[in-house]
Amino acid sequence: MSQLRSNTARNRQIGIALVTVTTLLFAVLDTSAKWLVQTLPVLQVVWLRFVFHTILTTAIFMPSMGPDLFKIKNPSLQFLRGLMLALMTGLNFYALQFLQLAEVGAVQFSVPILIALISAWLLHEKLDAKRWLAICVGFAGVLIIIRPGSHGFHPAIFLSIINAFLYAAFNLMTRRLAGSDHPISTQLVSAAVPSLLLAPMALWQWQMPSDWFTWSLIVLTGLAGGLGHTATALAHRYATAAVLGPFLYQQIIYMTLGGWLVFGQIPDSAVVIGACVVVMSGLYLLWHEFKLQKSE
Repeated sequence: MSQLRSNTARNRQIGIALVTVTTLLFAVLDTSAKWLVQTLPVLQVVWLRFVFHTILTTAIFMPSMGPDLFKIKNPSLQFLRGLMLALMTGLNFYALQFLQLAEVGAVQFSVPILIALISAWLLHEKLDAKRWLAICVGFAGVLIIIRPGSHGFHPAIFLSIINAFLYAAFNLMTRRLAGSDHPISTQLVSAAVPSLLLAPMALWQWQMPSDWFTWSLIVLTGLAGGLGHTATALAHRYATAAVLGPFLYQQIIYMTLGGWLVFGQIPDSAVVIGACVVVMSGLYLLWHEFKLQKSE
């Protein structure tokens, strides 16, 4: 089971360390994917990312877990989660063809804001005036990043926005599954579903990678994606979302560095300002949630 361990300083430190590893791995994943989609079909890159995710997860954890690796109690939710992950990855990789890593990362960090909004809408959780204000400010930050009507606007940004909504719902689903299925099993199923569903379409438009470097990046996407999702699930066994949330924002730093070092892209002032607004709004919501938990 993936129940939360005792809330001690040591466990919180372990959770924070795991989240830090997660942000690095996901930045590596997006940077590698942006390189790959410049030369290979997006659908092929998405499929290969999940194929190697499935192979590497099975190879790493099968020796220690044995048949338990394949035991799940919620197959329908697991299938839906895998389908959502495939769609999210496809949208993200396609957007990376046209957008800077910093732009994509900045929009992704509207997820805590969207989770609060979805919780109020679907789960009927009550939001006070301060949280509604943080949500509105956060969306203002997203608008600054998008800057509709300006020369810096690219329609691919809407793919990142759709991806952010899906990712918010994906996180809520992951929390629901965390109490019944092992996190490693959940990550394996989430990779196996896209591997099977996308295979016919990916093979139909197959282009052979040209060299060993391209193959290395393909393997790296699978490894970074698989270990990143696993580290996220394990982190939530050691600390609450309110404790871990602020440390997720490290990823925007790593994505910005990846865009600069690998692609020579430096985000403009609108992306920087908008990202700061989104991050501060998200951090406020996480702080508010932490404060409410302490008062209960």
